[in-house]
Amino acid sequence: MPTYEYECRQCGHRFETFQSMKDEPLKKCEKCGGELRRLIGTGAGIIFKGSGFYQTDYRSKSYKDKAKSEGGDSGTKKESPSPETKKDKKSGGEGA
Repeated sequence: MPTYEYECRQCGHRFETFQSMKDEPLKKCEKCGGELRRLIGTGAGIIFKGSGFYQTDYRSKSYKDKAKSEGGDSGTKKESPSPETKKDKKSGGEGA
């Protein structure tokens, strides 16, 4: 059941109550008997607990095996250019 927040228009008293979505909104303040208005809240935030939530976390074993055999393994590293290659590019542009 959702939690609804109300505020009294007369005394300013604010409170929350659990109500079914089918229930009518409350009309009278529990403290002074004044008119209530239901406030629009932000709702509950979604909380993810655990090590991670990625699309690949829940793949089947057969899918992972097929991806490895096709070379789509994310554990392989790509070779990066050696530092000498980077220096050669820089020195070539400075002398001109």
